[in-house]
Amino acid sequence: MITPILMLGCGRMGGAMVEGWLRAGAFQGSDLMIRDPQPGPAALAAERAGARLNPDDAELAQAATVVLAVKPQLWRGAAAEASPWLASGAVIVSIAAGVRSADISREFGGRCVARVMPTTAAAIGQGTASLYADEPAALARAHALFEPLGAVVDLTDEALMHAATAVSGSAPAYLYAFIEALEAAGVAAGLSPKDAKRLARSTLTGAAALLAQGGEEPAELRRQVTSPGGTTQAALEVLMCAAGLEPLLKEAVAAAVRRSKELGG
Repeated sequence: MITPILMLGCGRMGGAMVEGWLRAGAFQGSDLMIRDPQPGPAALAAERAGARLNPDDAELAQAATVVLAVKPQLWRGAAAEASPWLASGAVIVSIAAGVRSADISREFGGRCVARVMPTTAAAIGQGTASLYADEPAALARAHALFEPLGAVVDLTDEALMHAATAVSGSAPAYLYAFIEALEAAGVAAGLSPKDAKRLARSTLTGAAALLAQGGEEPAELRRQVTSPGGTTQAALEVLMCAAGLEPLLKEAVAAAVRRSKELGG
């Protein structure tokens, strides 16, 4: 049994999960319990759909699955509040970046744990989730939660969660930063802000859709739009130089990995 699902925290990522489940019909509002001291739009919408918002402690014993969705710095407090009330068979599914399964299990009284690094596109069924669990039952529970929300990738080693966080969990922000910079570059080149915004966003979302549907490698798609001696090649000579995009992204991912390890203590 997967439900009821108890959400400990329902901020940006937890809220995206709730929105995605309700949108896909994977779970009903009545399947959810949400604990959040400052409930946002997703939690309030779920309450209107039948979820129990900030239930009493005694009700937590009904939860079959507990999603730990608070900020990494707050997870121990959330565990201390909820753990004494949970059923012994409750499965913990954590999306707290950097926090080790063994530490989570210990704070939740030895209950089995799955770790997941999702993305906020879960809200529209196009998320990506990296999964790890020692126990098959916990991994199966994570699959049941995240398969309705998009793509899932099973990791074979918990240590790889740091890299998955840096390459996937944090990566939407990298893309948004790139789009911001491209729009600004368009304005600097003479476009109006409105035109730069529309051109940059529609072009990149179209390119991403083509990548998703065509099955071709990014390098091949890049070659297809790069004429020798043309404008695209001139731009790529800047982006792909020795100090360009590849080494910069390696440095960025390494920084995110370091921070993930720091958050795990």
